[in-house]
Amino acid sequence: MIQTARPAARISFGRGDVPARPPIRPLAAEVAIALSFNGTTQAVMMASPADLVDFAYGFAASEGIAQAEQIQSVEAVTTPLGIDLQIWVDAHAEARLSARRRTMAGPVGCGLCGIDSLEEALRAAKPVSDRTFTMTPSQVMSAMADLPGHQPLHDATRAIHAAGFWTDTMVAVREDVGRHNALDKLVGHLCRAGIAPNGAVLLTSRVSIDMVQKVAALGAPILIAASAPTDAALRMADGAGITMIAQARGDRFDLFTHPNRISKEAADVA
Repeated sequence: MIQTARPAARISFGRGDVPARPPIRPLAAEVAIALSFNGTTQAVMMASPADLVDFAYGFAASEGIAQAEQIQSVEAVTTPLGIDLQIWVDAHAEARLSARRRTMAGPVGCGLCGIDSLEEALRAAKPVSDRTFTMTPSQVMSAMADLPGHQPLHDATRAIHAAGFWTDTMVAVREDVGRHNALDKLVGHLCRAGIAPNGAVLLTSRVSIDMVQKVAALGAPILIAASAPTDAALRMADGAGITMIAQARGDRFDLFTHPNRISKEAADVA
């Protein structure tokens, strides 16, 4: 179940139209999901209980644990306390995981919880080598304008983030109560489907350094966000060769790094 419903008292100031019955408000489900690799729990995240196989593949890829071809099986086991997402990987990924020595306990707003060294938290992002994918300013705005049409959970609950992938049309969108989880689910879907990352990742959230790390792990050359980036996220995007666009709302956006991928067209530049 990805959403529930509860009655809520609606308070309106300056209005006399208070409903006789409390409205029933849809609520986003938030479940503890353990990501276990070869029988050992690697992370526990509070997340939306949907697209869990995508979540497993995306978390493994974006965290540098395993690529899609190294994952042998994924099973979601329901427990009284949540869901144990049991992921089995091959010997190469198992050796990498054992050497990494990382545990996590992640609330929805945290993408670096449990990392046990500064080096791991600030690990260099994988450089994005693609230089051929470009967008016009109008395509940037069209892509972001299209994103809300693919967010049914957000429409119902107003408590959900989304991550989308756009080439010349919207390829895929994934939703979750956590912005990191939504991005991981998107990465997982693209990896499982064998979709080349030659496009733009769209985010409904702000951009922190860990979000850039995940986009770099995917290999997407352009990152577009509805909200602002942090300074560390900008430095990492610049170093990784990612074109960073933020505050993409209405009829304008801020272009921060690698502007060569945004082609010229008739547009007002503030």
